[in-house]
Amino acid sequence: MPDNKTFAPTPPELLLDLIAFNTTNPPGNEGPCIAYIDRLLKQAGLTTTLLAKDPQRPNLIARLKGRGAVPPLLLYGHVDVVSTQNQKWLYDPFQGTVARDFIWGRGALDMKGGLSMMISAFTRAARQGLDLPGDVILCLVCDEEERGEYGARFLVENHAQYFQDVRYALGEFGGFTLYLAGKKFYPIEVAQKQKCGIRAIIKGPAGHGAWVMRNGVMAKLGRMLDKLDKNQLPVHITQPARLMFEAMIPHLPFPNNLILKKLLDPRWTRFVLNRLGEKGKAFVPMFENTVNATIVRGGDKINVIPGQIEVDMDARLLPGYKPADVIGELQAMIGHDIELKELFFDPGAEAPNMGLFLMLADILKEADPGGIPIPLFLTASTDARFFSRLGIQTYGFIPMQLPPDLNFSQSIHAADERIPIDSLYFGTDCLCKALQRFHA
Repeated sequence: MPDNKTFAPTPPELLLDLIAFNTTNPPGNEGPCIAYIDRLLKQAGLTTTLLAKDPQRPNLIARLKGRGAVPPLLLYGHVDVVSTQNQKWLYDPFQGTVARDFIWGRGALDMKGGLSMMISAFTRAARQGLDLPGDVILCLVCDEEERGEYGARFLVENHAQYFQDVRYALGEFGGFTLYLAGKKFYPIEVAQKQKCGIRAIIKGPAGHGAWVMRNGVMAKLGRMLDKLDKNQLPVHITQPARLMFEAMIPHLPFPNNLILKKLLDPRWTRFVLNRLGEKGKAFVPMFENTVNATIVRGGDKINVIPGQIEVDMDARLLPGYKPADVIGELQAMIGHDIELKELFFDPGAEAPNMGLFLMLADILKEADPGGIPIPLFLTASTDARFFSRLGIQTYGFIPMQLPPDLNFSQSIHAADERIPIDSLYFGTDCLCKALQRFHA
């Protein structure tokens, strides 16, 4: 990495440097990457604080002083990335390659590209002395791609004083282009699903492997997995889904507008989703709690029929729903002879606070008059779930202009992850405006 004390990288240069740090989680190894960013911020005249549950996995906080007219704004993101194992890449995912007007590498979209925009906007504000209505807090964390135990969760549970009085935050994901029926939308994330772990405990007669066993735990496991595969949990129309689709409908031509309108009618939702097939696959989790079996444990000897199997499941809950709600729905699907219990629950806000949405939408419309900003209901979960415990509403706002053939949701965590170079400047400029315009 450059050693020049006056080194001030452009957003593309910064992204290339960040990609070169292999922060695959697990194990993370975020320390060297955070140290590099720490040095850049100090070169810009900023004071930084490093906080860590594990010294090898630090988190960084820096603060820019504003006029104090409004509460502080939090700007946060994560430096860890997911694995590239068993993926075939055109270019080395940790080299950082410039080709075809893109930067290629793991984290280009999720979310080192976003970090390069955030850090560039933050240091630009510091160097140029931009007029900020309130303080801006930059928080860069580790361990987002796992459980946040060393990152955002650790900060919220042990160092909440650094986020005192913060009401709004900008983080991942949102502000990227979404093309639908010939229209270009810019979804700004205002809500996301909640994360929950559920364990199914299947019990039955144990015995010798030479016996004939009927209706044992293996058979019950097969029936349970088959029911999960062939059935869906009930439809629910939540406020975040309604906000998103009602914003899109007026801009779409017939029959697309009618189709999306029917999605919001619970009598038609399932029918429309089934008719949409692959095209509507991304919409399905917006209208139901979802459960996927991910870990199976049972048996330890090949000649012993086990008497118990445990299946851990990843459940994603709609806003406003609790683990007991989805356990009840799941129990009705798989039957009551299988015990279900909650492993963990990371709750989120029940309803989005839309206080900054219009300001962020205006910034995007100025940057791209042909785009249509809309609220986004994210069906995954991010570190926003931890900061929401402090009463902080996160807006997914990492603006990116993507070509129609680059689907954002299908490109993150995938091989050949890449971002247009121009998008890095686009996003940095939008974030700079947000820092200067945010309000209470």
